[in-house]
Amino acid sequence: MNKKVSDVLSRKGISLISVTPDTLVYDALKIMSDKNIGAVMVLSGDEYVGIVTERHYARKVVLNHKASTNTAVSEIMATDFPVVTPSDKVDHCMELMSDRNIRYLPVFENGKVLGILSINDLVKEVILSQQETISHLTNYLHAGQ
Repeated sequence: MNKKVSDVLSRKGISLISVTPDTLVYDALKIMSDKNIGAVMVLSGDEYVGIVTERHYARKVVLNHKASTNTAVSEIMATDFPVVTPSDKVDHCMELMSDRNIRYLPVFENGKVLGILSINDLVKEVILSQQETISHLTNYLHAGQ
């Protein structure tokens, strides 16, 4: 499969949903719930500083007996996610996610954050690619008859 991150972004659309480092975890969770997503970017101005996910909430707030109403996302966010670009291949992204046991990847172009990819975005792209291949093969077989 030769699909790239740019293919995923063009299908899904680029909408950057973010919070600031001082946003309360509760407010970040509310945004995730309202948007039906599992992670948000953490930006300080236009600068990417990390990602906060539902997994971070579960492991760093709930299990540590903290309160989401007085904990800032900067206390629980991850800053070490690998970075991908629009020209990276979907297969590479899936390998990164599998190797690092993560579900999200920030996408950058020319040092500027474009958005975030989820494992779900990539799986959808793989399924679409397989459907396209099946359709092409079916058409090829029917054309030869």
